[in-house]
Amino acid sequence: MTRSGSAARLVKSARREPRIQFLSEVHLEYEGSGCEILYHPPDLSAHGMFVNTSTHLPEGAVVNLRFRLTRSDVQVQTRCEVRYCLPGIGIGVEFIGLGVEAVRAIERELRYFSQFRHPRKKRLSR
Repeated sequence: MTRSGSAARLVKSARREPRIQFLSEVHLEYEGSGCEILYHPPDLSAHGMFVNTSTHLPEGAVVNLRFRLTRSDVQVQTRCEVRYCLPGIGIGVEFIGLGVEAVRAIERELRYFSQFRHPRKKRLSR
């Protein structure tokens, strides 16, 4: 299943890293099964992702992930390990062996969209 979106928004949370949603062309496959997992738009950080899905995967399961960043149009492909599963809600995955260029592309995307979350305040002149 593929989802496309032209808008991206930063997810406000108490997480250690900023996150964005609404990537385009996201594909998630349980490694070894050959089946794509149905999902809702993910929550992305530079080191992992939360994917809203009713599919239950055990902690430690390895999945193949491919997605395209909305703003830069960079395609990212990596293996991930399921770090936790919230039954009926989704899975948190950590990227395995994600290349330096892919990490930088994600970080640039996060920085770009964070400016909309925290717009610069105008200074009042006296």
